[in-house]
Order: sequence, then structure tokens, then C-alpha cells
Amino acid sequence: MLSLLLRDLRLAVRAGGGFGLGLAFFLITCTLVPFGVGPQGDILARIAPGILWVGALLACLLSLDRIFALDWEDGSLDLLATAPLPLEGTVAIKALAHWITTGLPLTLAAPLFGILLHLPPAAMPWLVASLALGTPALSVLGAFGAALTVGLRRGGLLLSLLVLPLYVPTLIFGAEAVRRGAEGLGASTPLVLLAGITAATLALVPFAAAAALRVNLR
Repeated sequence: MLSLLLRDLRLAVRAGGGFGLGLAFFLITCTLVPFGVGPQGDILARIAPGILWVGALLACLLSLDRIFALDWEDGSLDLLATAPLPLEGTVAIKALAHWITTGLPLTLAAPLFGILLHLPPAAMPWLVASLALGTPALSVLGAFGAALTVGLRRGGLLLSLLVLPLYVPTLIFGAEAVRRGAEGLGASTPLVLLAGITAATLALVPFAAAAALRVNLR
């Protein structure tokens, strides 16, 4: 499992889907919003939780199609399907590799981008906590979408259409936690709901993604 994780991390960096791509998109989003909305700090602070979460969500979408595409192209996905490691474990490892190269850098860099949007300092810990709890669900759900569309030509658009509706609950509770933190209210309830969504996703979605892969490999 460790060797598969290290292999996927190396492939993600070499194929251009590594740490810099999601961060660059996140930075561009947070930079362009003030130009479109205006320089008023109170307006930016009010919309910052939603903008930050939408930016993180879209940044995670950029490299989803690469989760299984490279293995499909070189035939190694067939070998992984017959390996001693269950296919569900393979899906989980690939989702973990995607989170390490995309979700984790976004979580760590989010406070810096929050400053660009005048996010109150009191909301910064809640922003980091919500992204740390929510981005694993984004990666696992993305792995499910990638498993459904693997092998399809121009499947990136279809993947986005399939995955975006599944991202909505995570987006709602993640942005709500940051908003409550910015207003000085208790944010434990949306964080608990966010953690519950992530836990259910981690427990169930790898089995669905593995079943989709088995269908596509037939």
C-alpha cells in the first residue's frame, strides 16, 4: 500500500497534477474576486467563506480525471485489479494520494488566501478545520466519479457534472462553519455534520468506486 501511495504521488507531480496546479487556481480565484466585487472590505469579508470553499472545491476538480487515467492508459489498472490488495483499497490509496497533492496544500494555504478576501482572523481556525474535515470527502467522491468515467474520451466534463452535485452538502456545511466562525458564533454543529459526511464517504464510496472500475474493466 505504501509503495502504491508513493508511486501515485510521483505520478501526480510528474504529470502536472501536483501541488502547484490546485494552489495556482485557488490563488487566481481569490485574486480575481476582489476585482469583480470591488475593494470594499465588508463585502469581501461577508462573501469570503463561500468564495474560499468554492475555490477549494473547483481546485480539487482540476486533477480528478488523472486519478485512474494514467493507469488505464498504460494497462496497470488491470494489474491493480488482480493484485492481492483489494480494489477498494486501491481506490482508497489513490484518493489519499489525490488529497495529499491537492486537498492538503489547499488546507494549509487557505489562511493566506483568506487574508486577500478580508476574512476575519477569528474565522481562520474554522477555515482550516473545515477544509481539513471536508477535502478528504471531495477526493473520495472524485475518485468515484473518475472510476465511472475512466476510459471515456473527453470524460473530464462528464466527471465534473457527475461529481459537483455530490459536493454540495460538503460545500454547504464547510462554508457555514467558516461563516459562523467569522461572526463569532458556535461552529461545532456544521463541523460535526461535515465530519459525518466525510466519515460516511470514506466508509461507503470506495466500494462503489471499486464496483464501477470492475464494470469498466470487463
